[in-house]
Amino acid sequence: MEKVDILLATYNGEKYIEQQLDSILTQTYSNFRLLISDDCSSDNTRAILEKYKQKDNRIEVFLQNENLGVIKNFEFLLGKVENKYYMFSDQDDVWKEHKIEKSLKKIEDENLDLVYSDLEVVNENLNLINESYWKLKGIYHKIKKYNNFESLYLNNYITGCTIISKKEFIKTFLPIPNKSKYVLHDYWIALVVSQSGKIGYINETLVKYRQHQDNKVGSKKKSDELKSIDEIRKLFIDVKKEHFSVFIENEDRFIKSEIKSLNKKSLRYYEMLEKKKYINFRNWCLFFKLYKYENFSYMIQNFVILNLPIIAKILFKLKK
Repeated sequence: MEKVDILLATYNGEKYIEQQLDSILTQTYSNFRLLISDDCSSDNTRAILEKYKQKDNRIEVFLQNENLGVIKNFEFLLGKVENKYYMFSDQDDVWKEHKIEKSLKKIEDENLDLVYSDLEVVNENLNLINESYWKLKGIYHKIKKYNNFESLYLNNYITGCTIISKKEFIKTFLPIPNKSKYVLHDYWIALVVSQSGKIGYINETLVKYRQHQDNKVGSKKKSDELKSIDEIRKLFIDVKKEHFSVFIENEDRFIKSEIKSLNKKSLRYYEMLEKKKYINFRNWCLFFKLYKYENFSYMIQNFVILNLPIIAKILFKLKK
């Protein structure tokens, strides 16, 4: 039986951490190390971790002396991986009892390098919000039809807390970019691994993905909170500018020269769109190349907002 390293980063998680720890420690697959790094919690989290550590020798706890932030905290834990496989865990979710067993079986049976699964979206009391995160976010078609580097390139659809991957790939994505609000550790890891490794998915919810007011990342769309097309368009452009800036700053992580070139062309494209206030006729071919893996309605919506904002404003007013 392969031993699995589970990486759990904590910060002020006293409200939910015990439920998550219980769900991990009672898994049907028990051959694992649970590596926990606490990022200077000021609540009761550290006392809870110490209590659990005393009860179960599979737990190792690392207490940080200065705040690292979530990405560098996970990066610290990645440096502690010793076994062939590792998994990520968030502090506020609940794992279904077969999560490790099914994830390990999938990655071994199909000789994959990274595997992820769907999530069940729940509220803070674990009551069901939606039975499928993939369907809620409208990403299931991409996963089912493509599931490759090209379909991940523009938008991430792999959630970190569902990942199991191989230690041998860690060196390919470290250090993880730490300056972006939009290119997070799970996206970066999945994107880099998918270039040279084989990725697979489990079409089943293995995590209860808890939504609450303190979530760093959740199931809600940021654009839903905005009140005008100008605000939505600015967000879309800002996200992609930052997205491709990160790619360019870390271009040594991209294997193919054509992708390095595409990163630069894409950044210039969104910088150009920023200056177009009414209508844009330039580089439509690049737009469709970037968005070809998105569903049709998403692609058309983004095309109108980005390239035909004057029309988008009219449609937005009619919708209201």
